[in-house]
Amino acid sequence: MGKETQIEDYTVIAQRTFSDRKRTNILKRAEQLTIVFLLPKVPKFISPNLLTLIGTLGSGLVFLAFVLGTYLTNWYLLLGIIGLSINWLGDSLDGRLAYYRNIPRRWYGFALDIIADWIGIVLIGFGYYIYAENGTQVLAFAFVALYGWSIIISQLRYKITNEYSIDSGFVGPTELRFIIALILIAEVLFPGSITYLAGLITIVLFIINTIDSFKLLKLGDLKDKTQG
Repeated sequence: MGKETQIEDYTVIAQRTFSDRKRTNILKRAEQLTIVFLLPKVPKFISPNLLTLIGTLGSGLVFLAFVLGTYLTNWYLLLGIIGLSINWLGDSLDGRLAYYRNIPRRWYGFALDIIADWIGIVLIGFGYYIYAENGTQVLAFAFVALYGWSIIISQLRYKITNEYSIDSGFVGPTELRFIIALILIAEVLFPGSITYLAGLITIVLFIINTIDSFKLLKLGDLKDKTQG
């Protein structure tokens, strides 16, 4: 009976807290289970806005990890993994907490989330720019530009379909954080590997964004024909 109650509680909380968006990422199930587990444990004095700030500070820690890794030792890059975890915590719980507490501010939260995501990715990209060796800083710019492109795609998709999704197929922000964390670990173990891995992830992001852009144009064309 206890297990059935837990399943029912999860279903109720999930319906309430994830009703505003569609998720398709690989880690969707594990991520949502973790969020549902954490939400009741968030202290009352912590607001959704504070969680957004915490998430941004996590990105700032990734930036600091790159700076320390540049001027001291690359072992400091491992601080970036902690920063990514903090970023996930704040970014994943802020809006969900608002829905869990029945105090959602849909459009305010939507706007704040996009702004915070952009600031966060700029901090990470700028940190890598400082760490990168001569001639490879362009990858930092490319990463920020491509991530910004993906944000634009998600907003346009929302406008056209009225269905908000932050994922590109099986890959979402959470998977991207895992990939960045693995790249940081690889760089600590194999110095210099970050250049090749950053180049690879840039190429993959370009391919994903290109495919998503063509899909977006098809959706727009279909909507034009439907409304026409």
